[in-house]
Parts: sequence; structure tokens; C-alpha cells
Amino acid sequence: MRDADVAGKHVLVRSDLNVPLGDGRVADDTRIQASLPTLRLLLERDAAEVRVCSHLGRPKTDEDRKRYSMEPVRARLRELLPDDRVVVLENTRFDPRETANEPSFTRELAEGCDLFVNDAFGSAHRAHASTVGVAQLLPAYAGLLLEQELEMLGRLLGGVERPFLLISGGAKVQDKLGVLENLGGRADEVLIGGKMAEEMRESNPLQFQVVLPKDVVAASAFAPVAETKVVSYDELPDGWLGLDIGPETQRDFAERIRRAKTVFWNGPMGVFEWPRFAAGTRAVAEAVCEVDGYTVVGGADSARALHEADLADRVDWVSTGGGASLELLEGKELPGVAAIPEA
Repeated sequence: MRDADVAGKHVLVRSDLNVPLGDGRVADDTRIQASLPTLRLLLERDAAEVRVCSHLGRPKTDEDRKRYSMEPVRARLRELLPDDRVVVLENTRFDPRETANEPSFTRELAEGCDLFVNDAFGSAHRAHASTVGVAQLLPAYAGLLLEQELEMLGRLLGGVERPFLLISGGAKVQDKLGVLENLGGRADEVLIGGKMAEEMRESNPLQFQVVLPKDVVAASAFAPVAETKVVSYDELPDGWLGLDIGPETQRDFAERIRRAKTVFWNGPMGVFEWPRFAAGTRAVAEAVCEVDGYTVVGGADSARALHEADLADRVDWVSTGGGASLELLEGKELPGVAAIPEA
């Protein structure tokens, strides 16, 4: 994109503005903020118009169309970038032709535009009209955020400084299996928390050993105010749930993390949305920030935990991509990237 001649041109930009909403307003504008450098550069280089398109949520019903209108996003972007040359189009997924990558919708998006900039790393793993189709119709360039995501995440796939440590959490092993196999196989140590740890304890599908929790914060029910107690992982009472890693595991994980020189973290250690089960995720976040080396955090939950703890500026890179970052680190080709020449 830095080499594109945009002066006087009408530019279509695919941004990732898929942000959480609350009470009709943007609840977290992290992704909007991340899109600004590309939009500002286009304006500074005298683009005549910058048309921004994005999806928001997964609209399927008429009620969803009201819930996932781009208007709150449009209003927030206008506050951050008050320039009349910026036009935010309506939610691309309001049209079913978007996800089908139908040429008719691609032509409608591209109509009147001179070139296309894809800056939506978070959607680069989708072969949709706004990520792939338009790139095949117009001269296509990678935006600043997309370039930076590929560079920062790509460093984990090359020669890294060791010890290299991978931290994985969340609900299902299957969701992270590709990354665990590809990246975890290169790591010196892999720490597993969250619901995934229970699956791993029952059956480890990997060809290497992982570090599992020693203790958990057990809850009598899946509820924010349930009765709790700390127990050894092997002594979880029948009917109780492990909703966070325990204090011994927090200390163990933190010590291992601090010794590392390269760290990739994806996924919380428990139900961090509830304060009584957030300590494990917070302990991991703080330890990652104390690493004297290269640190990358991926996934919406891990990124949210970092931002809520006001720690995001203490790691080297917080990826805006969930599924896209995982697929890249699995070694898969991303359609939205492959469609851009020399991206």
C-alpha cells in the first residue's frame, strides 16, 4: 500500500470493524483504533474518497439486521477520524452474496473504486467477496495492519530465541489443535489451562508432553456466585467444575513464562469474565508482560484480558485476528492474503 498512487483516487478498504456492541454503542474500539493508521495514510496521500467496508457479527434474521447495523461503528469512527472523505458502508454480511463470494456482489462493492486495500487480518482466512473477490477485480494492496500482523506473527514461525514457550487455554482442544501441533511442536514447553486441560489430561492427541495445572479453583456450579474452593486437580469433587487454575499453578506457570525468551499466548486459563475466576488469566497476563524477550498474544479473550488489565502496551504484539492468527500459525494459506499480489 505504501507504493500505491492514491491521490485523487476512490479507494475501497476492507477493515476489520467487527467490534462488540453494548446499548447501541461500541463497547470496545480496539479494532477500530487498529484500522486508523491505514485510513489516515490514505487521507494524507490525498485519496478522493475512502470507502470502508466490514462485517459485524453474524446476522441471520431481520432482528439481527437491527442489532448489527454499522451505525454505532460509523459514529465511533467519525469521532476518531472526522473526515468527510471517509464513508462506512453497511454490514457486508447483510447480503448473503458476501460469504458466497458471488461476483455480482463483488462488482457492486468495487463499482466506482480505483483500487482496493485489504487491512482486515481478522477476516483474511475467509474467502468472501470483500476479502478475495474484490482483490481479483481491482488493483489490490495490503494495508498497514495486515502487513504488520503477517510480520509479527510470522516471526514465531521462523528462528526464534529460546526458550520458546506456548500458552494455550480456552474450551476445546480441537479449536487449537492445529496450532498446538505446528507451533507447539517447535516450542520448548507448552502450558495448557482452561477446559482444554481437562481434555488433555484424559487424552493427549499431541506427540509431545504438555504442562497441565496442579490445582484448580473449583465451583459447585457454573455461576459467578457459586461456592468455591481450591483443590488438587486430581481431587475435584463429583459435580464440581474447575473454573480457573489454582494459586500453585499460577505460580508454576508464571515462573516458567518468565524464564522464556519467546512467548505466544492464546486463550484464558478459566472463566475470566467472572472476577472470582479471573486470577489465573491475570497471573498469566502479568507474567507474559515480564518476559525479557519477544511476546505475542492472540485470540479475542486473551486480548480482552490484557486490555482490561491495562497491560496491552507491555507485550510486543496483540493480534486483532482470532481464527486468522490461528490458521496462519497452523501453517495454512490465508485466502485474503493470497489474493493480494506480493502480500
